[in-house]
Amino acid sequence: QVQLVESGGGLVQAGGSLQLSCAASGITFSFYFMGWYRQAPGKQRELVTTTNWSGLTTYADSVKGRFTISRDSAKNTVYLQMSSLKPEDTAVYLCNVRKYDGSTTYWGHGTAVTVST
Repeated sequence: QVQLVESGGGLVQAGGSLQLSCAASGITFSFYFMGWYRQAPGKQRELVTTTNWSGLTTYADSVKGRFTISRDSAKNTVYLQMSSLKPEDTAVYLCNVRKYDGSTTYWGHGTAVTVST
């Protein structure tokens, strides 16, 4: 059974930093895209960043230069380092793992991030 468990969310002041973690069990990261999405209250879920087995990464324009995705294959964990946080970054952040051919997708339950002014 595949499980994705996020952690690291919380309350932070604008300009601060947080690191989110997503620990996966039941799968290995080979040939999977790993990513973070977020959903703010009243808004649609949006893609924040992805990375794949070769280290290729993509970022939403709104987080480029501030957020960094990384992974530790030995720990089966993907991280999201968030810096220079803004109030508009407030959302529930969800971990997503998708097989390279799109046949299988898994979601975590999310971790809440609140950025105060």
